[in-house]
Amino acid sequence: MNIILTGFMGTGKTTVGLLLAKRLQYRFVDTDQLIAQRCGMTVDELFRTRGEKVFRDMEADTAREFGGGEGVVISTGGRLMLDPANARVLTANGRVFCLVATPEEILRRVSADNGGKRPLLDTAKPLARVVELLEERRGGYAQFTQITTSGRSPQQIVRQIVDILDQDDGGGEG
Repeated sequence: MNIILTGFMGTGKTTVGLLLAKRLQYRFVDTDQLIAQRCGMTVDELFRTRGEKVFRDMEADTAREFGGGEGVVISTGGRLMLDPANARVLTANGRVFCLVATPEEILRRVSADNGGKRPLLDTAKPLARVVELLEERRGGYAQFTQITTSGRSPQQIVRQIVDILDQDDGGGEG
């Protein structure tokens, strides 16, 4: 089965996903990076030049592309799994973990990453915006197993996910 990592920006999906894929000897796919690579532009540029609908359609195509496969750790964009059709496709053959962090930790991480340029946080009060967006998405994220990443190393998070997978399998390798 696939492992799907979802959650808000800055919760560690790509970092944890890469380590988890290596640990499980799975392939790794970051949906935002894949879409950007296929378009030849960043996600921000894609939003600006072609619009959100085009991006969301590409996310849905990517979900369908990887939903039927196996042995892949999939790091999703922050809203991909909040679309019921995408969630249905990816959960058919995948276990979903939602990575969560405190608003302060999220803001610290995204500020350190890519020079802090995130269109959703381009505001005078980015922390308040993080809190607002997390509240909007709370119900959608709550449907998945929650893994707290604040104050923890990526290796600790990978160990927790592997332990959960081992419990699900009744022992298995890990």
